[in-house]
Amino acid sequence: MIGVLERNWWALALRGVIAILFGGIALFDSGIALYALVIVFGAYALVDGVFNVVAAVRAAESHHRWGWLLFSGLAGILAGLVTFFWPGITALVLLYVIAYWAIVTGILELIAGFRLRAHAANEWTLLLGGAASIIFGVLLFIHPLAGALAVLWLIGIYAFIFGALMIVQGLRLRHRASSATT
Repeated sequence: MIGVLERNWWALALRGVIAILFGGIALFDSGIALYALVIVFGAYALVDGVFNVVAAVRAAESHHRWGWLLFSGLAGILAGLVTFFWPGITALVLLYVIAYWAIVTGILELIAGFRLRAHAANEWTLLLGGAASIIFGVLLFIHPLAGALAVLWLIGIYAFIFGALMIVQGLRLRHRASSATT
């Protein structure tokens, strides 16, 4: 599995860049309409899901574990499609969709991080990313009526942290791959 991740380090880094861009929109355009938030979140969840499905297919081709990646990818695609097909969704329902998606992907990232630890030392970025996802999702469930601005800030901060961790992980995998070939 580590070989597949090393060859596709750029996908993790790109996932991080997309998360940071999403976070910037959420943080710095506080006048954003709920409709725009729905579309941006839907696009992010859909792209994230597609990347995970592609990673699952590549892992399966290499005879590595792929089930959790596929499940995470399908959950992201489903979350993205739900937001596109029902753009008039209320803020409360959107919060629950985001919270559920964050918790599910967080759990799957923790599982992947623990499995990766068996193959490489100090793979803490996936574990921290998974924990951040779960904490974010739980906070949204606990305080669903916190207000649109507060939610935008939470989403933005989460996306920045998660994006930075994914870029670090991608670059670490790139360095590991280049060190192995020299």
